[in-house]
Amino acid sequence: MKIKILSKLKLSIIIIFIFVFFAGVFLNFNSKTLIKNSFASVKEQKQINYLPVINAEMPARIKIPKIKINTNIEFVGLNSKGEVGVPNGPSSVAWFNLGPIPGEIGSAVIDGHSGWKNGPAVFDNLYKLKKGDKILIEDKKGMITTFVVSKIKKYDPKANASEVFVLNDGKAHLNLITCTGFWNKVLKSHSSRLVVFTDKLIE
Repeated sequence: MKIKILSKLKLSIIIIFIFVFFAGVFLNFNSKTLIKNSFASVKEQKQINYLPVINAEMPARIKIPKIKINTNIEFVGLNSKGEVGVPNGPSSVAWFNLGPIPGEIGSAVIDGHSGWKNGPAVFDNLYKLKKGDKILIEDKKGMITTFVVSKIKKYDPKANASEVFVLNDGKAHLNLITCTGFWNKVLKSHSSRLVVFTDKLIE
């Protein structure tokens, strides 16, 4: 009887070990995929939106007084190419829902269009933001979290942009992404990505 109990215990330990191992491999793969395919082109393939359980802390609206933005926030995941998804139209923005909620520890990411061919887009004037400007995120309860611009940086679409998505400093950040530069008709994408880095305002 004791031998059987011991065997079951060993079996349980082995099963747990295998589960943890493959979970680690899966998470590491997703992390590498995210960093490698950090930016998405304007012309998207089919998007795979991993919708989390909706709760009151989820972001609902973004407000940027400096450039007169006040719009809804959509949720996006990765598209079929493993790239970060984009909002459905030019007037809204999209929160990358595989990252932290804005206000949580880590780097939350929101992207939006600019240079829309048929009219104005929400992030057309994102480049006008300066260090110290404020960005407000309203959640579904109506609670406001304020972020302050810390820096603005341009990236090549194929650049390693891991710092946009991962920053382990124990603080909460919100990073905004849009397209900039010239339009490449062949690649159907802009030449650069503009990223506005912000830090959560602690009051």
